[in-house]
Amino acid sequence: MQLTTQKKMKNSEIQGLTTEEVVARINEEKANLTKLKFAHTVSAIENPLRITKVRKDVARLNTELTKRKAEAKASAATESASE
Repeated sequence: MQLTTQKKMKNSEIQGLTTEEVVARINEEKANLTKLKFAHTVSAIENPLRITKVRKDVARLNTELTKRKAEAKASAATESASE
């Protein structure tokens, strides 16, 4: 089973994505994490640290998504308060 190897996503790369792209990327990375965990359970994968890397990428993406939701909520509250 050949799983794609990717380098760590940088925060600057994540910030350059649109919100829809962030959500899509979260789903992709979660699926990749599930595949890696399954592959590692069945037979040891070549580099088990990839699981940690993918898990941290998912966390970075979720952090960015939460930050964007909080900013949108704050800007909506500011707009409604100024009216």
